[in-house]
Amino acid sequence: MGARTTAREAALQLLYAVEAANEPQQTVIREFWRETPGDAEGRKYADRLLLGILQHRDAVDERIAEASENWRVERMTPVDRNLLRIGAYELEFVDEVPRAVVIDEAVEIAKRFGTKESSKFVNGVLERIANDLGGITPSEAKPRRDSSSEGL
Repeated sequence: MGARTTAREAALQLLYAVEAANEPQQTVIREFWRETPGDAEGRKYADRLLLGILQHRDAVDERIAEASENWRVERMTPVDRNLLRIGAYELEFVDEVPRAVVIDEAVEIAKRFGTKESSKFVNGVLERIANDLGGITPSEAKPRRDSSSEGL
């Protein structure tokens, strides 16, 4: 498994933990990395995803809500919701990851961590988001919106 795949899995676990915990985000994040040390490259990308998603959560959730027919974001399973957040964030804010890779990775992680229906659901919603963004990579669509997570 590649560093980015393990980073996405760590980001999924972190997002899930942040939602479920009754503690401040920073405490949850610090404890996660203390108990689950990752490789440097994977941790850097997981932190980039996590912090970007937390910073842009309203915009990311709005994009997911627009693309998911008959589903409110808060009613989705935590795994599906957070995988969609990761995928939607990457599609809109991360230049260097191609659309197909973002969607394929999310689908594969959904197969491992989600329900029997998760992979199809995640695939469909992310495809709609990608199409709404013009079906091209973020760097081709517009200048990158999130430069705050650079250097993590």
